[in-house]
Amino acid sequence: MADLLEVTGVTKQFGGLAALEAVTLSVGKGEIYGLIGPNGAGKTTLFNCMTGLYSVTAGRILLDGAPVHNRKPHEIVRRGFARTFQNIRLFANMTALENVMVGGHIRSRAGILGAILRNPRTRAEEAQLRRKASELMEFVGLRGKGRTLAGHLAYGDQRRLEIARALATEPKLLALDEPVAGMNPAERRQMSDLFRRLRDSGITLLLIEHDVKLVMGLCDRVAVLDYGRKIAEGGPESVQQDRAVIEAYLGVDEGTG
Repeated sequence: MADLLEVTGVTKQFGGLAALEAVTLSVGKGEIYGLIGPNGAGKTTLFNCMTGLYSVTAGRILLDGAPVHNRKPHEIVRRGFARTFQNIRLFANMTALENVMVGGHIRSRAGILGAILRNPRTRAEEAQLRRKASELMEFVGLRGKGRTLAGHLAYGDQRRLEIARALATEPKLLALDEPVAGMNPAERRQMSDLFRRLRDSGITLLLIEHDVKLVMGLCDRVAVLDYGRKIAEGGPESVQQDRAVIEAYLGVDEGTG
């Protein structure tokens, strides 16, 4: 399996604090890859380095062979790397459909002049964006909710909407930060089914998630961070049995070897 994402020796320092220390991992095309670890392990920091919110202090990040570390977020999105956030970031006073269309504008060719003049090419492109946004909403389970203000949607639907907006950017790799946080068991199962359908459609998934049971049942491979370092990587079964992972999550009694 060819690697879509390669993270090599990534270090991130905030002043004298090393939030990440020489993290190396790779995500293969077509994988669902999980990133887990205790609170404060550096998971979101690594996501932020991957997606351009943070620059890296050292190391490199390649997407499909091209460097994306220390690039601007919109440049990384254009290269095919989209993400969602732990805290939902929707445009609450725009409709659900308009939120998804915003994601599609990263691929728009109309430009500012076209938007002002509203020429035939611009109108045709906007109509296409609207059709695509409707299709994506149906794909994620939001059929019939396009006219609802995003802020009026139920919490689980807002999560789905954020995924639809990310999909509108046409990603090769979709990074999901705590995508099932706050959901009930039925909603989590539905989201797991959605993630599998996304993978089957050709999109590679990278997710941070505190629900270890979900990660182990869903992901092809898993990496574990602790105090900014990768302590394990591999298939779910081997990671669950790794002593360093058990110690990171459960602690070790004093006097144990």
